[in-house]
Amino acid sequence: MVHTVGGYMVYTSYSFRNVFQYQENDVYWCTADIGWITGHSYIIYGPLLSGATTIMFEGIPTHPTPSRFWQICEKHKVNQFYTAPTAIRALMACGNDLPSKSDLSSIKVLGSVGEPINEEAWHWYDKHIGKGKAPIVDTWWQTETGGILISPLPGITDTKPTYASYPLPGIQAVLVDPDGNELTENNVEGLLCIKHPWPSMIRTTYGDHERCKTVYFSAFKGMYFTGDGARKDDEGRIRVIGRVDDVINVSGHRMGTAEVENAINEHPAVVESAIVGYPHDIKGQGIYAFVITQGVAKDNATRKEILEVVTREIGPIAKPDKIQFVDGLPKTRSGKIMRRILRKIASNETDSLGDISTLLNPECVQEVMEGAF
Repeated sequence: MVHTVGGYMVYTSYSFRNVFQYQENDVYWCTADIGWITGHSYIIYGPLLSGATTIMFEGIPTHPTPSRFWQICEKHKVNQFYTAPTAIRALMACGNDLPSKSDLSSIKVLGSVGEPINEEAWHWYDKHIGKGKAPIVDTWWQTETGGILISPLPGITDTKPTYASYPLPGIQAVLVDPDGNELTENNVEGLLCIKHPWPSMIRTTYGDHERCKTVYFSAFKGMYFTGDGARKDDEGRIRVIGRVDDVINVSGHRMGTAEVENAINEHPAVVESAIVGYPHDIKGQGIYAFVITQGVAKDNATRKEILEVVTREIGPIAKPDKIQFVDGLPKTRSGKIMRRILRKIASNETDSLGDISTLLNPECVQEVMEGAF
């Protein structure tokens, strides 16, 4: 992705100050890997352009103790804390008592980034870290956008679990149907596009400008196509339901991976899950679930309980056809689950996984492959 200096600077500073409501002398901490776009935009450029105190962190949240994040927040009196749902879920699994051992009263704003945060993790984050007093900003953006485009503004707009909420001032986010017709009413589902330019938008893909035009600006005339599907509720809040290529079509019913994962994660023993589609002789696509559990047997009884939860939360059409229990999921260093690899494994195409050396945990790929149905 190629960004330009001026536009990128303007927008990272603007979005940082507004989304996190940064005030002079606040201490801000984004836990991301500094080499990824979240680190660029919201550890370095946005905060430093705004004169903010920004913490840089190296390591993982559970070493040498699962209290590490909370100890750092207490030590440095962190006011704005920004992390990924995958980290929140990992710390949830370590118990509710650990955050209470640290003084987190300085925290004014909690942020989530990287993927849609599931409802159970949202409530845990709100209760145990924010103590019900720190608004959660569930931020949606992409490497290509340079900065946050959709997010609640703490203390200004309301928050709702699993919803990124509203576009930032100046951002024209719209939902369109597959023919490019804008869906202006509420309670609709469509493809997420941005109508007008913003300062930090992608300028080109390095060495291949034609690819940039084709991928991002050719699907719908005069719009930037994000590649994501989204839903608006009855008040116009936006919920991003996943990449269009992560939408599974089961017997004609389209479902986003995020909403099925959110349902599975409601099971009290589920730490994390990942959903992919795979070829199914009857349904066209079946639902394959990779699930990390804690404290329960990895057997058919637990599978049955998970299926019951999904049926209750969404309906029987969303029940996974296969549930594979795993100890870990392949992730990028920024915490995103690599569903591309999981799709290959679920479809038995393991001879073409591509490069996995840059993953956070490449060793788990072999374990997942060995346990595949």
